[in-house]
Amino acid sequence: MSTRWTVRTFLWGEAPSTKQERNLLLKLDFFILSYTCLVYFTNYLDRSNINNAYVSGMKEDLSMEGTDFNKVLTIFTCGYIVGMIPNNLMLQILPPRIWLPLCQIVWGVLTFCTSAVTNVQQLYAIRFFQGMAESSTFVGTHYILGSWYKPGELGKRSGIFTSSGLAGTLFSGVLQGAVYSNLNGVSGRSGWRWLFIIDGVITLPIAFYGFWLFPDVPATTKVFYLSEEDRQLATTRLRGYVEVKHSPLSWKLAKRVLTRWRWYACSLLFAISGETESFGSNNLMGQWLKAVGGYSVEQTDYYPAGVTAFGIFSTLVCATWTDYTQVRWPVLLYMSGSCIVASICILVWGSPTGLKFFAYYLAGASYSGQATTFAWANQICADDDQERAIVLASMNMWNNVVNAWWSIVFYPATDAPKFKKGMIAMIVICAATIAVTGLVWYLENREHRLGRRLENRTTSENEQEEKQTVVRLT
Repeated sequence: MSTRWTVRTFLWGEAPSTKQERNLLLKLDFFILSYTCLVYFTNYLDRSNINNAYVSGMKEDLSMEGTDFNKVLTIFTCGYIVGMIPNNLMLQILPPRIWLPLCQIVWGVLTFCTSAVTNVQQLYAIRFFQGMAESSTFVGTHYILGSWYKPGELGKRSGIFTSSGLAGTLFSGVLQGAVYSNLNGVSGRSGWRWLFIIDGVITLPIAFYGFWLFPDVPATTKVFYLSEEDRQLATTRLRGYVEVKHSPLSWKLAKRVLTRWRWYACSLLFAISGETESFGSNNLMGQWLKAVGGYSVEQTDYYPAGVTAFGIFSTLVCATWTDYTQVRWPVLLYMSGSCIVASICILVWGSPTGLKFFAYYLAGASYSGQATTFAWANQICADDDQERAIVLASMNMWNNVVNAWWSIVFYPATDAPKFKKGMIAMIVICAATIAVTGLVWYLENREHRLGRRLENRTTSENEQEEKQTVVRLT
């Protein structure tokens, strides 16, 4: 095998067997990834904007004090939890090209409303409903990706999707710095208010793009750019990998989900491992820079972008590697090890400032586990479309159940700049992630062994019956 072919296989997977399949994948990659990445970009842009707005004047304008900022994050998380499973179940009822853009329009309008709040209580209400609307995006997209792609194609597409959200985080800091420098005080509005207006202007047009071009799932797609042959191929190419049948919802689904290990183990895995993202989701670096002083507003907005940049790099490299090797668990070990090292560097408070910068940037590796964990769950549940939808939604839901109180307990704004409790909690959660990763790996392999054993037993019994039939005929 040539070096060029090996590199191509590593970066983008096995080449499609026919020209028609290659053209189908090109269409799917363009239309699915372009829409979902743009949606997730605006989703994370909004979440990051609230962090950047807090350190860029919102705290003073709304007279926020104590743990008010943590309450804003927690209320958003509560709305996110409430909307998680209903949003994913709606994708079994309404076409995704209708439901996902509708949710995006709702949060786009609420983003505009955020620019006009006059007190923290109004912000609480808006963030709750915004969380409900935004919860449609992440697990909904992972469900859609798992519906169109084979396991060997899934990791890197999940990585590209996840990285688009991180790009929103990265862009938010740069955008806030630019807005503060150029628009602060224009028309009597603070720079952070202009930030949410610009965010809303970016969000709404993308929703209309989704109404027009998003392809739904293989069993129900009717988009103009897929021919009848494309639709049939989209289904047949997944046989043996993914269940493509779209069945009506029934109570049998609850029995299937609750009597298998998948829902419990996958939910536990992301409920725990997702907390490694606390470095970024709570903007700990930005709060550290603001608390120690000596940094301008623009620097406080710009410097944490390095955390996100390393997160994007780690996510893309790890997702590509897992597709090539078809092994997911080492990424979670890499993520956990990086966060343990980062936490220790920050706990040793007398360490040089440069080492703390290194630690926060290294903590960006925490984002690499997200795409891999959901690609792994898609792979584990590939034989049951409805169970897959529930498991993916539950993973994110339970993670956000923990998020709802985690930041208040371990990362209150009043603990800046040291976050001693938070760093200790991070080390513990990384150790727990390694343990649960081992558990999921064991259960998946046991299921495969039992499946092969049952298949071999069935084959042996059939062969024995055939021999007995031949003997009787003789």
